[in-house]
Amino acid sequence: MIDENLIYQPVEVSPPGDTLRDLMDERALTQVELARRLGRPVQAVNEIMAGKKEITEDTALELERVLQVPAHFWLAREARYREYLARLRDAQGRKAHIPWLERFPIKALQAAGMLPAGRLSSRFKEQLVDDLVRFFGVASPEGWEAHYDKMQAQFRRAKPQQQTDAAAITAWLRMGELAATRLQTADYYAATLEAHLPAMRALSLSSPAEISAGLTRLCSQSGVALVFVPALPGTHVSGVARWVGGKPLIQLSLLGKWNDGFWFSFFHEVGHILKHPTRAVFLDDASSGDAIQSAEEQEANRFATDVLIPRARQAELASLPLNQASVVAFAQSLGVHPGIVVGQLQHRQLINCSHPLSQLKARYTIQPNHANP
Repeated sequence: MIDENLIYQPVEVSPPGDTLRDLMDERALTQVELARRLGRPVQAVNEIMAGKKEITEDTALELERVLQVPAHFWLAREARYREYLARLRDAQGRKAHIPWLERFPIKALQAAGMLPAGRLSSRFKEQLVDDLVRFFGVASPEGWEAHYDKMQAQFRRAKPQQQTDAAAITAWLRMGELAATRLQTADYYAATLEAHLPAMRALSLSSPAEISAGLTRLCSQSGVALVFVPALPGTHVSGVARWVGGKPLIQLSLLGKWNDGFWFSFFHEVGHILKHPTRAVFLDDASSGDAIQSAEEQEANRFATDVLIPRARQAELASLPLNQASVVAFAQSLGVHPGIVVGQLQHRQLINCSHPLSQLKARYTIQPNHANP
């Protein structure tokens, strides 16, 4: 039975000196005579033939004159050999990087199409080291450390005690970066984003497919990339707001899937984009509620609440009759889905999660739009 996880080994590339030796044999040239014709020490010719000394541009021109073989042939032959040696060294170094690879949720990344599928044998893991650095767009695990691991300095964690898995979080963030590259967005203007808030809010009455397309379109018109990327194990993140390449990015993990949480998470991230520093990476968890201490998170919470239920109407929640007809009528007067009103009632502890009104909440299934690397 053939192991499908075996790493492909290219045909061995011999040094250019092997070709040089064949041509010398055809012409009955010794190393001493070739060295004399080239005007080079015999030792230099011997090192070229052994692959220890590279064929430079000058040497290639000299070989062209002596052997009538074009200089570009020797340079291409040398380049292929040096690339082969570099890849050989790189492959030998992958084994040492397997512990770095094992920090990441590999099976989840495979399931998401970010990494090749296959049984995680030792040899396949060596291959996956290369696949993982390509996924991150870095040259090596050291490149990941220099870029993504140090990104933690920009993290603003809603749940610092749980959002500690930097490997899983950065992998999820990278999936969002890749998804964002597929989107065409206008130049960002805060005024345009604010002007689109009512239309975004009105989409709460639409189907999940219409919500996904509508929000993505309105965000793009505002200069914001909106991507839906399922959570990875260990992330504990429902959404993130950040700036990538000078443009704002909102990434939602679709955790929970209840519509009240979805809309609160979305507008929470919009609040970060509009109000907070562009260098920060806000890692949010919708279950954090008002327990968070960060002033920025509290401000984003207030922003989301005020968008969903205008501040002038929020006092009505305390005296709202707790029956379906009253909640539906109140939601209709606001132009939002009744589930959003129920979510606010639960947040204010006016009803619990088992209250019959919870049936008014909808459960979303929104298709992710993450892209393969």
